[in-house]
Amino acid sequence: MNIVDNITDSLKYPLSDWTKILILTVISIIPIVNFMSGGYYLRIIKSTLAGIDEVPDFDNLGELFIDGIKIFIVGIVYMIIPIILFIIASLLAAPAASVTSSTDFSTMPFTALSGIALVIWLIGIIVAIILGLIYVIAIANMALYDSEIGAAFRFSEIMDRIKAIGIGNYILWYIAIIITMFIVGLIIGIIGAILLIILIGFLVWFVGAAYLSMFQARSLALLFASSIE
Repeated sequence: MNIVDNITDSLKYPLSDWTKILILTVISIIPIVNFMSGGYYLRIIKSTLAGIDEVPDFDNLGELFIDGIKIFIVGIVYMIIPIILFIIASLLAAPAASVTSSTDFSTMPFTALSGIALVIWLIGIIVAIILGLIYVIAIANMALYDSEIGAAFRFSEIMDRIKAIGIGNYILWYIAIIITMFIVGLIIGIIGAILLIILIGFLVWFVGAAYLSMFQARSLALLFASSIE
């Protein structure tokens, strides 16, 4: 399936069952319970990989909750290095920020620290982007192995999946997803802002977020399926 067909199919997918979008919306805005939204994201991928085109049900809520926690843990592990780099950069930049307006030579060490902080910050961004690309396929790989968390860290297998998809094709899909979510998100945001007048704008935003989550899960699954055909 090419990227255009992937995006088109995925945009239509959530709309086939508005009830599921509304249920996911409610789940997503309740603290702690909202872990289930991550589990449902994984369930959509599982369902799609199994060749099912219908939007999955919200049964086995305990499984959804556990799967959501697993996704959260995997995300933390993948992003721990960028997070550490950002913290280090912030700590180095803080002293420099307090003396920026001074021209005293004694502030030169702080200026140097600011430069180092910027470099570390840029490195953190690059590392975050690279790990983010791997993380996306790691989640799909975890879904393939029925939520086995270890599957998200089989880096050799994950890289093989990316190669099977095609690195260029994967990057194009990633960019297409970002652009599509930005455009749809912008439209939802504008509609929500307009409807704030009658106090339902926030609801539109939450429903839109649930829709985009389902869209992204479906699109990722369709992409990942090409690596196992």
